[in-house]
Parts: sequence; C-alpha cells; structure tokens
Amino acid sequence: MTLILKIDPLNPEIDKIRQAAEVIKKGGTVAFPTETVYGLGANTFDGNACLKIFQAKNRPVDNPLIVHISDIEQLYEVALEIPDKVLELAQTVWPGPLTFILKKTEKVPKEVTANLDTVAVRMPAHPIALQLIRESGVPIAAPSANLATKPSPTKAEDVIADMNGRVDVIIDGGHTFFGVESTIINVTVNPPVLLRPGPFTVEELKKFFPDLIVPEFAEGKREAEIALAPGMKYKHYAPSTKLIVVENREILDQVIKLVSQKYKVGLLLSKELAGKYKDYPTLVLGSDGNLYEVARNLFDSLRELDKLNVDIGVMVGFPEKGIGFAIMNRARKASAFSIVKKIEDVYKYVSL
Repeated sequence: MTLILKIDPLNPEIDKIRQAAEVIKKGGTVAFPTETVYGLGANTFDGNACLKIFQAKNRPVDNPLIVHISDIEQLYEVALEIPDKVLELAQTVWPGPLTFILKKTEKVPKEVTANLDTVAVRMPAHPIALQLIRESGVPIAAPSANLATKPSPTKAEDVIADMNGRVDVIIDGGHTFFGVESTIINVTVNPPVLLRPGPFTVEELKKFFPDLIVPEFAEGKREAEIALAPGMKYKHYAPSTKLIVVENREILDQVIKLVSQKYKVGLLLSKELAGKYKDYPTLVLGSDGNLYEVARNLFDSLRELDKLNVDIGVMVGFPEKGIGFAIMNRARKASAFSIVKKIEDVYKYVSL
C-alpha cells in the first residue's frame, strides 16, 4: 500500500516531511518532487534499500543513481578528490540542476554506482527535496520516479500512475519547475565531459569549463556504451506511441501529409505552429520564444500522446540553444533516434 502525502511545495509541512523521512530511515522508498522532475529515493548508504528503486522501476542495475545532498558537508561523505574549481562552482550554483560525476567514497554502495568507482551528486533546489534529505539525516539516492523507458514524471499524477503500489510513499508537491532532468558533467576527466544536457545550459557550463567536451550521445544522437550517469544508455523518455522528430521545419507540412495518408497522426508543436494544423490532434508544447515553457511541458506531452489514440506522433524540432539543447536530447531519445531532416528520412522510420 502506497501512502500519498500532499505537501505544499513552497512551505512544506514539517510533520508530513518527517513521516516520509522515517520511511527513508527504515530502508523504504519515497517519491518526491525536485525542481527538475520527480525522483524515487532511498537511503544512499543502504544498498538493499536502493535495490528497491531498481525493482520498482524495472530499471537495469548497471544504470547508476544520482545522490542528492542538502549541504556541502554531505558532499564529503560521498565523494573524494573534489577539484577546487568544482567545489567553487558547486558552492555558486547549488542548490540547482547541475550534477557532478566524482570519485566515490567507500561509504557509497555498489548498488548506487552500478559497480563504478564514480558517483553522481547534486543538491536539488526544491524545498520539499531539501527538507526530506535533512530530516532523513542521509543523502538520498534517486533516479526519476517513473517506470523504466517511460517519460520522466513532472507531476504527482504521473508518479501515481507508474508507482502506486510499487513504492512506500509518494509526495504530491505539484508540478516541477523545469520539467527536464539535471545537467550532468563528468569532472573526473580533464577536460570535463557533458554526459547529459539539462536546465544548466552548455553555454553556462562553458563559462566555467571553456574546454568542455560535448559528445554525440549528449546531443541525443546515439547511446553511450557505458552508463556513467542516468540517461546515457537504454531507451529513455519514450511514449508507447511511435514518435518521429522533424528537425527541418521547412518540410514539416510535407511530412505530416505524407504520414497521414496511411496513419492517424498526432502532433507535438509550438504555439506558433499549432494553429496551422487544426485538422489533427495536437499537443502544444509551448512558445518558440520560451523554450523553458517547452521543456516544462515536454514529458507531460509525451505521456499525453499515448492518450490521443493515434498511430504516430510527429514532433517539431527546436533550436539547440540554451535549454533547447536538452529538449532535443530528450526528443531524439524518446523517438528512438527517429530524426527527420529531409523527406527521404521518413521512409527509414515509417512503413509507407
């Protein structure tokens, strides 16, 4: 039986937070909101508790978790050999949606790190998450609170749909702020490597790390061979409905007409484009002028696509600047890399 606790995201009720924290202390699992997406957490130092996360999600055990801390002192409990530059950046941007890959301490069990000698760490910028970690008295290891492969949840209803009966507690803290998961950067190598784009943008990272490496898998154009962090390997963010992403907007009209000759099509578009396609079921992602709005709505829209009763979803691409880089990473992965740049590409992914 899963306990659902409704908690004010801005002024969390301490008695309810303590109720959830007791579950963490006793080796249980708690789904909770962060500023990015909802996480499914357990005591970082309890390997058996962390295994429950993998079981609840049907998550491969070689896909590591992110350790969430509430203060810098906890960083030293889980990480070693922290470069001065990283410590300086952490103290500047935390709490916030930036995760570092660091060398792990002996205290962190193999279940958290997928047997790697590194650990992913961040400090979430959400009052509920921070208070839950403080009251639990331990860092909380957590991936997103969804069944494996499905879109990450940005509101409690999606967590309940996936996790009710599979976890001990679900905290309902309303809608998350950003809607896409944290940025992840590997700082155990020089130069550092971007592993997953997120709300903390590449442009911002390059102010601190001008030599930052951005590999193809961070663009969402292929999978990584080894998962140093979540979101690098395996199918992610995917609706059950087949999805193609049209990155060349000039051919969007042609693609829609071509695919709709044989299939029932649902569209995921910007506000500016939605009015042109009133004959099709359409999900509005947000404005081209506000990519943070698009990011916030992306995973919700991928889940809503499955409710449209269509054969194929056609999503328009967005500029890869700022958080747009993270949007396109998620869209490409959600489509299983079904990327359309010219009309001939459609035939690779759709049987016509």
